[in-house]
Amino acid sequence: MPNEPHLVLDEHALLGEGAIWDSAAALLYWVDIEGSTVHIFDPATGSDHAIDVRQQVGTVVPRRSGGLVLALADGFAHLDLDTEQLTPLWELPEDNRFNDGKCDPAGRLWAGTIGPAGSANLYCLFADLHVEHKLDGITTSNGICWSHDAKTMYYIDTRTQTVAAFAHDAQSSAIGPRRVAVTVPKEMGHPDGMTIDAEGMLWVAMWDGWSVTRWDPASGRLLDTIPLPAARVTSCAFGGPDLGTLYITTARTGLDKGALREQPHAGGLFRLTPGVRGVAAVPFAG
Repeated sequence: MPNEPHLVLDEHALLGEGAIWDSAAALLYWVDIEGSTVHIFDPATGSDHAIDVRQQVGTVVPRRSGGLVLALADGFAHLDLDTEQLTPLWELPEDNRFNDGKCDPAGRLWAGTIGPAGSANLYCLFADLHVEHKLDGITTSNGICWSHDAKTMYYIDTRTQTVAAFAHDAQSSAIGPRRVAVTVPKEMGHPDGMTIDAEGMLWVAMWDGWSVTRWDPASGRLLDTIPLPAARVTSCAFGGPDLGTLYITTARTGLDKGALREQPHAGGLFRLTPGVRGVAAVPFAG
């Protein structure tokens, strides 16, 4: 059985998101979207360094050539960790802002937007910095990950209450038709961020669901539900030297004073040892 979630950082983030473990640096990156900050958490020291990027930031990934790549409100950008300076890479051609995203096994960054019903999109940033449009008709682009053989892409548009699966061509990045892998009952909350473990099972953070959940994408079956002391659970990522620790971000945005009294650590960063390991995150290849 997994252990109880442990609060490691009582940050009170407005909208914590985008957790990702950098195996080379042994650091956890995450973002506070509404706080316009990128966070660098060092579990060895317990320190957390926040960088103000001066606009909403949906997700962060390490870059193979150094620094980080961000999906910001207005597009993709490079963040130099020595100077903390931003360099734009691509301008988003819509009024919506970027939300969640991650790199595929080839090191291409997939990130989607959030906007009025059906107005958002999913994009892919290649190593040569050109961008392809992948999906439209989205409302809240969220968790994304790939099967171990890279032949399937799993993707969450939160308003659909599903984890969708697409056939994925690892060489070209082409995806096939959408099918439903997991259907999440509304009484459990709303599917948000997502990661995959070494057994090929999906871990999904549940917005307004007070939990992180584990699912079998082959059968759609719920395997486990781990409660957290915060309602708005937003993302999860395996980390640590053996990838055996699950880090979980949460949010406090939109909660009234009564709700915050009930969940004073909302917006904190949590961790637990779920009894299964994850797989290493892929850095951006450019």
